[in-house]
Amino acid sequence: MSTIRCGIGYDAHRLAEDRQLILGGVAIAHPRGLEGHSDADVLAHAIADAMLGAICAGDIGQHFPNTDESIRGISSIDILKRVTALLGGKKARVVNVDATIIAEAPKIAPHISAMRKKIAAAIGTAESSVSIKATTNEKLGALGRGEGIGAMAIATVEQG
Repeated sequence: MSTIRCGIGYDAHRLAEDRQLILGGVAIAHPRGLEGHSDADVLAHAIADAMLGAICAGDIGQHFPNTDESIRGISSIDILKRVTALLGGKKARVVNVDATIIAEAPKIAPHISAMRKKIAAAIGTAESSVSIKATTNEKLGALGRGEGIGAMAIATVEQG
């Protein structure tokens, strides 16, 4: 008998000079990238947190702390692969992911197909099971002023 569980994830990072912008494992041309200990891929981080939440395994900060120098600069796609392995250890698998990127710029739509492919491969599910959308914050708050980018996600996981 299997159980269906859901988890929610959210992440946001500041934009910074001299960083490459990576979202969903895809390098996107933009004058600034996201600041962080890893590649700061907010989309992958939100999805990882949603997956961890679905199996009650804490958050990525517990598993990949920014105090661990051995993972400085780690690809967030690798984080997704490691979280997928944690799910496997609990006899769980991702059924579906739905995520939204919140950014005033750059335009996300041209990159969604590539992001879906990268994320699906990392979490071992079909591309048709990964939904990615984008919106702006309508110029409200720090994200609306273009100071950073955020993402939220929900992961549906089957366990058992």
